[in-house]
Formats: sequence, structure tokens, C-alpha cells
Amino acid sequence: MKIGLFFGSFNPIHIGHLIIANYFAENTDIDKVWFVVSPQNPFKQKSTLLDEKHRLYMVNLAVEDNYKLEASSIEFRLPQPSYTINTLSYLKEKHPEHSFVLLMGSDNLTGLPKWKNIELILSDHHIYVYSRRETESTIAPLKGDFSFFKVPLIDISSTFLRENLKSGISIRYLVPDKVWEYLTEMGFYRSI
Repeated sequence: MKIGLFFGSFNPIHIGHLIIANYFAENTDIDKVWFVVSPQNPFKQKSTLLDEKHRLYMVNLAVEDNYKLEASSIEFRLPQPSYTINTLSYLKEKHPEHSFVLLMGSDNLTGLPKWKNIELILSDHHIYVYSRRETESTIAPLKGDFSFFKVPLIDISSTFLRENLKSGISIRYLVPDKVWEYLTEMGFYRSI
């Protein structure tokens, strides 16, 4: 099975994430998309992150009715911060029956040279890139197997959602109903 790996903090997950994942599951040769919830991205401050168990739970709520989308806690068992190369090595060992494709926004391409062991990642994995916020799809001087896709996008971000929640502004309809209900019930991001 070909699995698309959609890495992220999902802090919180929103409909923009779901649109991207569903596009790849329905319009490419990918059989399933795994939302890989990262406990600690090496490029982000942990102080702004909701506990990973709550973020994973919200991803599960968001994808529970779509068999082509799945939440993954694989990085919870690996050293932190989470490096993509470690996750890929672990997945390859534990799931030799699958092939893995990385899904990423075009805005991440210029940062690839900073990734740990990026040459190894690029030599072993295909990367499906979706255009994001009118950024140029420029690849730093790296050789790899890249495919580019025009994915319908909604210009929202988890940062925008957290800021609204902190200000007491509703984010209903920007997240799946069950995620919105959970966020409301738990009062998350109001004090961050």
C-alpha cells in the first residue's frame, strides 16, 4: 500500500488540513494518508503546543468517518524533537509492506537543506508538493523525486485559530464539528 505521510503539529487540526489530505487520497496513487502528529517539531517552540494526546485525539475525531485518512502517533514512541529521518527509518522497519510518500507544502521546500539527513530522505522517498499561499515552488539545490500538485486550499492556519480562541472568537466551521465541540468543551488555547 502507498501511504502519504502528512507530518504536522495539528495544533489544532482544521479543515484546510483535511482538504489537502483528502485531495491526495482521492486524486493521486496514494491509498491512505496518515496524519503524523509530531510531539515536538525541531523548528517550533514547544510552549505553544497543546499536549500531543489532545492533538492526536482531535485528529482522530476529524478523520474517523474517512477510511482513507488515519491519525498516527508513531512519533510519540521516538526521541524528541521529532526528526523526519528517524520516523521514516522506524516506519520502513515496522511496515516493510508499505511504501511511504511525504506530503508537504511548497513553502517548506526552501527549508529542506536544514532537515537532518535530508539527502537520505530525498534518495529514498518521493515527495508530493502542494502549492501553498502563492509561494514559489523553488527547490533548494537538492536532488530528489518531487511531484507538484494544484490542491484546492483554504487560507487558514492553526496559528490564526489559536489567536481567535484566545480572543474568544468562534472558529466554528473552520474545524470539523466534533473538533470544535471538543475545543469548546475543554477550553483549549484560551490561556496560551
